[in-house]
Amino acid sequence: MNVKVKQRIPLKIKKMGINGEGIGFYKKTLVFVPGALKGEEVYCQVTRVQRNFIEAKLLTINKRSKFRVEAPCEIYDSCGGCQIMHLHYDKQLEFKEDLLRQALKKFAPAGYENYEIRPTIGMQEPLYYRAKLQFQTRKFKDEVKVGLYAQNSHYLVSLKNCLVQDKVTQQIINKVARLLGKYRLPIYDERKTTGVRTVMIRRARKTGQVQMIFVTGRKLDFSLVVQDLVAEFSELETVAVNYHTSKSSEIYGDKTEIIWGQEAIQEGVLDYEFSLSPRAFYQLNPEQTEVLYGEAVKALDVTTEDHLIDAYCGVGLSALPSLKGSSLCVAWTSSLRPLKTPSAMRNGWALQIRSTRLGRQKRLFLAGMLKAIGRMP
Repeated sequence: MNVKVKQRIPLKIKKMGINGEGIGFYKKTLVFVPGALKGEEVYCQVTRVQRNFIEAKLLTINKRSKFRVEAPCEIYDSCGGCQIMHLHYDKQLEFKEDLLRQALKKFAPAGYENYEIRPTIGMQEPLYYRAKLQFQTRKFKDEVKVGLYAQNSHYLVSLKNCLVQDKVTQQIINKVARLLGKYRLPIYDERKTTGVRTVMIRRARKTGQVQMIFVTGRKLDFSLVVQDLVAEFSELETVAVNYHTSKSSEIYGDKTEIIWGQEAIQEGVLDYEFSLSPRAFYQLNPEQTEVLYGEAVKALDVTTEDHLIDAYCGVGLSALPSLKGSSLCVAWTSSLRPLKTPSAMRNGWALQIRSTRLGRQKRLFLAGMLKAIGRMP
């Protein structure tokens, strides 16, 4: 393949890849171009050459897609947190259908050609939906900034008004940044791993309750920060600290402790309420989670003859809406030891096998009979 880095090439975009990049062919070789849309004719510059594909940077658009829109976010190009905001929302939904078709074609399960792929169910207002944020912290001169790293870099992009982030969590993280600076808490940098490196904030859609985690390399006194936060935000129910002492890119370390408030917040989906500990996994878009689980319950059409397995269940939620029709449901969750008990156990599951070891990781096997779930008839 006689193509070199920095070479400029014309390209017709034939489809879009799983990360929202445009894909075309140059001399029969795949070329990935972030920012390009299906149907466009572009001029791009090669940034990377591999044996069977090329990556390139979009320079100019010679033929523009009629579905290209102006991204509403002022820092869309520099942030990299969103990939297809420049595509009309209706076409974003079609793009997700196409991703499913691509996956089926790649893995080719038996009979996949006859699968019915229904239209993606979108949102009425696809903004400010993300109920959880995990922002990194950095100090620039005397100012603490929070946000995300620009794509493929360690450069922090400050996010003060993210258009996909829940507005309350954004208000809280903005206040956190000011308080970390006000009280001069040490902030993480790559040479000194002892400061505050990440802040997680999550808000429950059903109750409005908020929990947060400070991720730090050593024990710090957050009392004044918490005092000010609690005084301003009555929604705040839980403040935890996670200790992450290594230089790895993992978000969290092994140890998490509650330093203020309750161990969990209360959330709900469909007719069910459940607890979320700070480290528990839950869907990032609670509004669409309601839609997702509702569709899953209808599609499963569970009977008393069925046994359900909810693999890697997190809070043990996915199977709960289906338990009314099932005689037995088994949930399987990773034991991340965020607190004394995993969230699934607090949500009503009866523990059948305390633990077993698979390789190096512990797994907890949880099984709930209908009678073990108090909300079931």
